Amino acid sequence: MTKTTFRTYAQDHGGRVLLLFLLFLLALYELVNAGFSVFAVICMSPIVVFMFLGTLQYRMFIFWGLMLINYVVQWKSMPLPPGIPASLYNEMFEIILIALTIIDVKEAKFERTANIMLYALLIWCGYCTLEVLNDTCGIGIDVGGWYTAARMMAYQLMYAFLVYILYITNPKILVKYLYVWGALALFAVFWVWKQKNIGLTPAENGWLQTRGRSTHILAGGTLIRYFSVYSDAANFGIGIASTAVAFIIFGITSKIKKYRIFYLIVGIACVWGMFPSGTRTAIACLMAGLMAYVFLSKSFKIAIPFTITFGFLFFILAFTDIGNGNQSIRRMRSAFDKNDASANQRSINQEAMKKYMKEAPWGIGMNIGYQNVPANNKYTFMATVPPDSEYVFIWIHTGIIGITVFLICTAIMIIGACWIVFFRLKSPSLRGIGAGFCCAMIAQQLGGYGNQVLMQFPNCLIFYGGLSIVYALPYMEEEWVEYEKEQLAIQEEKKRLKLEKKRASRV
Repeated sequence: MTKTTFRTYAQDHGGRVLLLFLLFLLALYELVNAGFSVFAVICMSPIVVFMFLGTLQYRMFIFWGLMLINYVVQWKSMPLPPGIPASLYNEMFEIILIALTIIDVKEAKFERTANIMLYALLIWCGYCTLEVLNDTCGIGIDVGGWYTAARMMAYQLMYAFLVYILYITNPKILVKYLYVWGALALFAVFWVWKQKNIGLTPAENGWLQTRGRSTHILAGGTLIRYFSVYSDAANFGIGIASTAVAFIIFGITSKIKKYRIFYLIVGIACVWGMFPSGTRTAIACLMAGLMAYVFLSKSFKIAIPFTITFGFLFFILAFTDIGNGNQSIRRMRSAFDKNDASANQRSINQEAMKKYMKEAPWGIGMNIGYQNVPANNKYTFMATVPPDSEYVFIWIHTGIIGITVFLICTAIMIIGACWIVFFRLKSPSLRGIGAGFCCAMIAQQLGGYGNQVLMQFPNCLIFYGGLSIVYALPYMEEEWVEYEKEQLAIQEEKKRLKLEKKRASRV
């Protein structure tokens, strides 16, 4: 056996061994001169490099990691490191995914991004960028504070668009994504069932008894609004209702039996899940989303029963007392009460806001709140009053100009996606997937009118990202048709074998 020397080893392995040897010497030097922390960082650097190279090979693993962390990042029982903003986890994954796509530009499908949704988002992001110059309150320009608000209000929408449209590129990934989303939704429903029937974790109960007490413990403590793995009950109720809209539509339009069963189980479970949240807007979101499908279905067979069913449900909730023995149903029914105290208080607050906003057409500025507006400032009321609605929040911080730009851009994105579903897609099942995403987004936007949920986790990534998928569907339709044929052939073969086995057992 030939003795291997350092020299021959280095010749066989090129410059890698020399690089590692020099890195080792540097680590020893820093250990002596700078201490253990710098030594540890240098020793860890090869691992970081290998992890980066690994992400180039397994980018979809990072994508699925983003889906998971996005869904649980605000779960009160999730032990995340303290001091790190929850949004940073999402943003880090998204930027890595976009960077990896740019590095591997030959494989990227950037041509799919050139659509009306991108242009609308560019307009909104551009407007929010200009807001850095907004000093309506006269307290100076805070670039750091502006960026914190802008990335939550605008830039994360662009990240969601780019990540979804660049990574969900074929039917297999699309179906896998729907399964992952459905599994996460089922877990959220299970967790709200667990909260209601088994109990809260210490972390959840601690939040409920402190910050959440005034909004989540009602009727003298006899009614608790449950929030599952979401930030609060309103976010959960509206998000899970919009998810129900999507999966019910996926289910009734899918031709493949195993997919149809799974989608409908998720959809029905999510309908149940919205009731323990006690979020009144959720029932309106569910109805609005499913009624929107009546127009996108292009089918009287679907439109007529949908209209009759939801007209009947609306009549029961709005004009009868059926189910009033259940607190959750009674809470939902109050959404149709014009004399509801909560709704009236919101109207009073908004009337007061209008007087201030007449003199602030650009809004009071991003990241302006009670913590940085002096008590004697003219806009102290605007900085401290609860917005109660995503639209009102945007209006306060970006003004009448900002909310107008946001609404126009949102309408452009949704109408553009609906146009694709209605006119460009030929496959009925693929059109159902597109319609599910569109109607879920409509439901979510209605939720944004009533509550501050649009930019919250996990909803923002799911629904804005989902809408971007609609713009990618025409590119994968031909491949989808072939994929569906293969799955249907497998389904028919299983059905045939099962029938033969059944007949043989009778002999």
